[in-house]
Amino acid sequence: MTERLVPGELAPAFSLPNADGGTTSLSDFAGKNVIVFFYPAAMTPGCTKQACDFRDSLASLQAAGYEVVGISPDPVAKLEKFVARDALTYPLLSDADHAIALSYAAWGEKKNYGKTYEGLIRSTIVIDEAGTVSLAQYNVRATGHVAKLRRDLKLDAA
Repeated sequence: MTERLVPGELAPAFSLPNADGGTTSLSDFAGKNVIVFFYPAAMTPGCTKQACDFRDSLASLQAAGYEVVGISPDPVAKLEKFVARDALTYPLLSDADHAIALSYAAWGEKKNYGKTYEGLIRSTIVIDEAGTVSLAQYNVRATGHVAKLRRDLKLDAA
């Protein structure tokens, strides 16, 4: 597993297929702040809660100068269904081989019910206008994460 990202270091570049049938790259957000959140699986209860929380907060996050991108190991077809089912209004990207999750230290050893396995670690990385990590959070909770993130970024409550 890659070392966890820390504020001040350059964010790893990415270019991944999105739920709209195109490709989204980190470079698409050059000159903007972007919140990149990694989630384990589309259409599961926790990931749905988190994705909808970002959807419901998107206008206020954008007003504060932040774009949002979600990345999971799900295939594009599943992301398309997720977007349609939950009216998600920001890019969802497919990292099927989890290479980008690895580069962001969002893929690694997990424990659940006493079992240890490799998987996606729910993580959020905030990248500034220059492409530098400004905040890196790992093992975040799905519920209440956006509110905590807003506090950490010192944004007014939504």
